[in-house]
Amino acid sequence: MNFTDRLLCAVDSGMRTLFAVPRAARPTPAPENGAESGTLSPAERRLSGALMRVNHVGEVCAQALYTSQAMTTKNDTLRQQLEAAAREETDHLAWTSERLEELGDRPSLLNPLWYAGAFGIGLVAGRVGGDALSLGFVVETERQVAEHLGSHLDRLPAHDTASRAIVAQMQEDEAHHADAALLAGGVELPLPVRQLMRLAARVMTGTAHYV
Repeated sequence: MNFTDRLLCAVDSGMRTLFAVPRAARPTPAPENGAESGTLSPAERRLSGALMRVNHVGEVCAQALYTSQAMTTKNDTLRQQLEAAAREETDHLAWTSERLEELGDRPSLLNPLWYAGAFGIGLVAGRVGGDALSLGFVVETERQVAEHLGSHLDRLPAHDTASRAIVAQMQEDEAHHADAALLAGGVELPLPVRQLMRLAARVMTGTAHYV
């Protein structure tokens, strides 16, 4: 495909991410007997809903990031790797969306903003830094996401087995994506860039917790 074709595919991916019902290729990790939320207190339900909304935002951003980077790379093998990772992230998007509905909560109202920001960052990383820097950005992003998901496992109610199973599988997948990007040639980002990414993530997650 030429660049125009890839751009149209990117637009289609964005529309599907933001406005269509995501479909997972893998079954949800949540156990059947853990999908009920009736045992959660109102406070626990609100906490689980807020944390899963934050995780859903992360998956919206992941779709934007992988789509923009796949669009900019000239390496067909790398493009296929990024697109495969995006498909796994679609599973996460579907799982978190379904869990939010079960909890009686909603996705972030700012999802179009989060998507646009992540898409722009991925576009700049791919265009300016080339594949090595683009992959390095994936490595650092996925490492931070895996760390962030670990903190959610500490905060989720112990008996919210559905949310916990989903987050645990997501954490495993994100670690795998980081390792794959590193093996594909990702470079270590400078410390100031990693710190800036952490700051931006805190702003995003802090806002998405409520909005």
